[in-house]
Amino acid sequence: MVRKVTLVLLVITVISGLSLAQTTGSRRGAAGRAAQGRMGPGMMDDWLDQLDKAYQANNREEMGKLIEQFKQMRQQRGSMGPGGMGTGMGPGMAPPQGGRGFGGASPESAPVPQDDTEKKILTVLEDIRQNQSRGMMNCSVEDGRFFRILVENTNAKKVVEIGTSNGYSGIWFCLGLRKTGGKLITHDIDKTRFDLATANFRRAGVSDLVTQVFGDAHETVAKIEGPIDILFLDADKEGYMDY
Repeated sequence: MVRKVTLVLLVITVISGLSLAQTTGSRRGAAGRAAQGRMGPGMMDDWLDQLDKAYQANNREEMGKLIEQFKQMRQQRGSMGPGGMGTGMGPGMAPPQGGRGFGGASPESAPVPQDDTEKKILTVLEDIRQNQSRGMMNCSVEDGRFFRILVENTNAKKVVEIGTSNGYSGIWFCLGLRKTGGKLITHDIDKTRFDLATANFRRAGVSDLVTQVFGDAHETVAKIEGPIDILFLDADKEGYMDY
């Protein structure tokens, strides 16, 4: 059963060390199961419980230790055998090819589209990665896959993103939102990137799943109503606590 979680901070450190992706979930059952293959049965729930307690106590030192533990767990993915993170995860994951990473496949291998619509979306994502990534601080393909899995396995209906950039991470979220019937609300203050994201959402065919908000997110986020299932903070790092 999917359980509610009071934790509002789950930090995923990008393996390259070049960027920091902060992902927040209001549910954790399936997400915990997704990582159990790496941390062992039940260990992900224990890890989340510890992070939850540290967050509630505002114990940043303990939170830092736990996040580092999660980072080390991710770095060990290459040595994991079959049954690691992503086993049986379904759409968008490459089939098992030797016991590494997602679904037993190398995380660097290309995702396998499940239908023509998904093929179109993945093609746009690859084009963005190859031709628009410079200076955009986009997430990695591996993290994009994780975002999609997180949305689907928690049945997220409302995803909020602060820092749209060119829409790359947002389109990964939309891959999952297609399955859940949810929506993405994404904020950016840069007009050039805002317009570029608009074009990318349109050519990926996911515009109907996205509400773009232009302006200073320190102000615009106050207008969000209702519960949020996933919050992705990828803007000015010094502003995270304010957001």
